[in-house]
Amino acid sequence: MIRILYVEDDPTAREYIQKGLAERGYRVEAAADGKEGMDKALNGPFDLMILDVMLPDSSGFDILRAVRERSIDTPVLFLSARGEVSDRIEGLNLGADDYLVKPFAFAELLARIQAVARRSLAEPDDGQLRESDLVLDLRRHAVERGGTAIELTPKEFSLLEYLLRHRGQAVSRAMITERVWGYGFDSYSNLIDVHINHLRKKLDHGFEPKLIHTVKGVGYVLEDRNAAGA
Repeated sequence: MIRILYVEDDPTAREYIQKGLAERGYRVEAAADGKEGMDKALNGPFDLMILDVMLPDSSGFDILRAVRERSIDTPVLFLSARGEVSDRIEGLNLGADDYLVKPFAFAELLARIQAVARRSLAEPDDGQLRESDLVLDLRRHAVERGGTAIELTPKEFSLLEYLLRHRGQAVSRAMITERVWGYGFDSYSNLIDVHINHLRKKLDHGFEPKLIHTVKGVGYVLEDRNAAGA
């Protein structure tokens, strides 16, 4: 599951954003001021930091400077009411990945998070995506589990690649529809469930641990829950 540090001193905004992100499968740890945010940021780990710029005790800029000085390369998204070009330039020059000006729509925040995540989940150096003993080789367009080659159709391969790039994160049918099937496809069709079932039969049947799980009311998640609970 993707872990997000969210630093925001406004309790109403903090509760709203934290609840909204948690409902979409993100694990969110919140901090209410700069001191708490700095401590959490330096002692992570997190997959993404969302920082308000203006904070009690210190600023989001201060937190970013500190983490980059420690060679912590976690992606950072700034949220701020300060929308001047100079502020955005300062944040980006410090090493932020994005800068979103308040007020903003929650849907836009989600889109920015997903964009940052896509960049951070770029192709690994060896071209392979892994979870437990499952390996997807992007360059050879091959899949194996426990050393056994698994034959997948092109659509099954694309679906598995999407799940692996978001491993640990619950993804909805709508998200799968957009990224794997494209706009215009009916997300209420049972075709997604059919492909998930095919992947389960090929990847989980006869193997342990099971990797593809249903998240009730949300969608699906690919993760080694034995390792997550260890």
